Amino acid sequence: MAGKTGANQDHQRYEGNQPLVYQIRIKGELGPQWSEWFDELAITLEEDGNTLLSGTVVDQAALHGILKKVRDLGIPLLAVNIVGRSIAGDP
Repeated sequence: MAGKTGANQDHQRYEGNQPLVYQIRIKGELGPQWSEWFDELAITLEEDGNTLLSGTVVDQAALHGILKKVRDLGIPLLAVNIVGRSIAGDP
């Protein structure tokens, strides 16, 4: 194979079960009372009327659990982004 795409390089860089910081953008407004149900992610209402869930997710299984909750509520998912690696001791 002659070269790797950026996506493949990112996958290799984040391989494993290390905690990562995610931003999950969903359509519509979700109140702060949902934070505990969404594994203590911070809930930020954006000016465009959408909601940003952000925080440390311990592994891929936990991420899929959060995305399942979004699906179960029937809320359209707009984006999921890794914004960095979790620093030891961060929630």
